[in-house]
Amino acid sequence: MSTANTPRRLAFPEKQKVLLETFDPGPPAKGQVRVRTEVSLMSTGTENIVYNRLFDPGTHWDSWVKYPFYPGYCSVGIVEEVGEGVETLKIGDRVASRIGHRSHGVINEAGGYPVPASIPSEQATWFGLAKIAFMGVKVAGYYVGDSCLIIGAGPIGQMSLRWASAAGLTSIIVVDTAAHRMPLAKAGGATATITESIDKARDAVLQAGGGKLPRVVIDSTGNPVVFAAALSLAEKFGTVVVLGDTGQPARQTLTPDVIRNGLTIVGAHDGHNTAQWTEPVVAKMLFNLVVTGRFSLEGLTSHVFKPEQCSEAYETANRDRSSTMGILFDWAGEVAK
Repeated sequence: MSTANTPRRLAFPEKQKVLLETFDPGPPAKGQVRVRTEVSLMSTGTENIVYNRLFDPGTHWDSWVKYPFYPGYCSVGIVEEVGEGVETLKIGDRVASRIGHRSHGVINEAGGYPVPASIPSEQATWFGLAKIAFMGVKVAGYYVGDSCLIIGAGPIGQMSLRWASAAGLTSIIVVDTAAHRMPLAKAGGATATITESIDKARDAVLQAGGGKLPRVVIDSTGNPVVFAAALSLAEKFGTVVVLGDTGQPARQTLTPDVIRNGLTIVGAHDGHNTAQWTEPVVAKMLFNLVVTGRFSLEGLTSHVFKPEQCSEAYETANRDRSSTMGILFDWAGEVAK
């Protein structure tokens, strides 16, 4: 195999260090396929926490992050080899999967989700973050005509507000301090955007809601200090969804709003699959919504890097995370910047 075609992957050998290394993914076993990656999407929230070790001892992050750590979980590529017994995928199929930042990967057949021809690969990589945001939808229990406030217009917040729009909510308020994120929020279905620190946004939230607080508040930020403000912005008997997974949960403090207003607090996580809502089901539903124009993934790419530029990519994500949105690694060399 030539050097150009040698499988490569990103690795964190230690805190705040990333490298591109060669590896051998091996052939697919029975029921598996080997995929050649076209593009992978950085999960800036998760990967920023892991890269910088921004988590407390004893948290689930602490037990998960061991070196070397192999980042990434949103990838689109082409099936190039199939193992014995594979029935639903064939060589040449384009699939989304949880393969990390690597040029090749071997996955179980059920873990490759066919991407419709009309969806560009760089858009389809968002399926992983959209699935995480859907876990928030599931526990929020909102309905047609409902109201919600989404705190944070970063990648997870953008996915969350698009689910709310697809579900038919009539009031979708988005708060973020980064003004340049708001056009994307509007394009995704936000009915009102507020560029303000969340602890100072109450009056603007009330105004945007016609004098009423939203029934559902979704904290997508992963910033522990946001939690207290989120509790203060839900209506009586409302629901607060903790969607952003912080590495410092001890800093998330309760307020008198919980008892005074009878609030429901519920956590959402990528791993909260159920018999009804599995990852293949959510991926298929997402792609159907994208194809029919009810879930827009256009314009979300802010940066494209070659794998060899991995250090620059993580420096960019850390230097000014609010200036980024979709950070892509282009493994095939075909994504236009």
